[in-house]
Amino acid sequence: MRQLVAKYGSPLIVMVETTLRNKYQSAFGALVARYPRVQFAWSYKTNYLKAICRIFHEEGALAEVVSDFEYDKARSLGIAGESIILNGPIKGEPLLRRAINDGARIQIDNHDELKLLERITGTRNEPLGVGIRVNMNVGHEKGWNKFGFNLESGESHRVIEQISRSRSLRLDGLHMHLGTSIINVETYREGAKKLAGLACHAHERFGIKLCYLNAGGGFAAGNLPETNGCIEQKHTPSFEEYAEAICDSLQNYLPDTSNPPLLLFENGRALVDEAGYMVTRLLSSKTTGEGTRSIIVDAGVNLLHPDHLKHIKILPVQTTRRPAEPTIVYGPLCMNTDVLSEQAQLTPLDRGDLLVLHPIGAYHISQSMQFISYRPPVVLLGSNGEQDIIRRQESLESIENLEQLPGRLANNN
Repeated sequence: MRQLVAKYGSPLIVMVETTLRNKYQSAFGALVARYPRVQFAWSYKTNYLKAICRIFHEEGALAEVVSDFEYDKARSLGIAGESIILNGPIKGEPLLRRAINDGARIQIDNHDELKLLERITGTRNEPLGVGIRVNMNVGHEKGWNKFGFNLESGESHRVIEQISRSRSLRLDGLHMHLGTSIINVETYREGAKKLAGLACHAHERFGIKLCYLNAGGGFAAGNLPETNGCIEQKHTPSFEEYAEAICDSLQNYLPDTSNPPLLLFENGRALVDEAGYMVTRLLSSKTTGEGTRSIIVDAGVNLLHPDHLKHIKILPVQTTRRPAEPTIVYGPLCMNTDVLSEQAQLTPLDRGDLLVLHPIGAYHISQSMQFISYRPPVVLLGSNGEQDIIRRQESLESIENLEQLPGRLANNN
């Protein structure tokens, strides 16, 4: 890490290509061993850097996008429309028309979107194949009721019936996404059972043979603490445990297991989080009025999303035999809430010493913001030892690129 900081500066984000590929292959292998037809789609919102997306596409992933911005990124990377899954609660008419023309897989989120699609496709000669997102009570996690059509109320059943009667739409798939960083595999077991039951209902009541089931994402990365609010299960599950819960449940309840639908996954965090590191430099040290040691480093909460900080380990690069003690780690921003850790266990450090924060591959880059200081470069360590800048450090020019200074103000010095 010292050599990287000497070359590229601090703070610095480092992504490891071998970890990305190994995680993808491990997850895919676990699932395809239990289900005959599996396809991954990379969740762009988790980390949208082009190099990261390209690596997962090289491994075989489709693109899962939720906005015009992400759709544009996928298409700019050469991803064909039929290799894009379009999700999200807000899809404007221009984006829907583009997705229809490109042959993207559209997963309907709400009644207004369903009405809009029926209007757009009203003059088609052939019905448009669509999926619907379903939210459900799985008993172990708080439901994500913001998204999709509810199962328990019968809403999803009514939507299936509506689409079955449509002349311009055809139901091709069902989609669930039960949450994020789920460590209780029973959540997936119950969700897969209910999704398969809904597929049976569509088949038996309306003769619908689905092309795909989408199990969404939400697998936890291997860094979560054992407790995480879960009583039944005290560890982060392996990919094999997730696979057993989902695939065995589907095999037991699907209407036709001899020719099952394609099984889609939209994994993000579990594939990318552990591949990401942030190196930061100690700027100053002090003792608080309560006697607690504190330090200020050059990476702040503008780079490290506060919602995910509790899962990050902070470790010194240099080794020492001095005992560790609770330390408050502040970032460099001019705000008192810029706290990376309230009680990191760190040995005494000196100005200029380096620390590594890990894992930061998921969401920290896509949710970082320019605030007070420039965002740092991102370096990809290649499988053969290559070092490539995959995002340059920000500059005044890059930040001000979208700004315009009115002529009446330009010369008022």
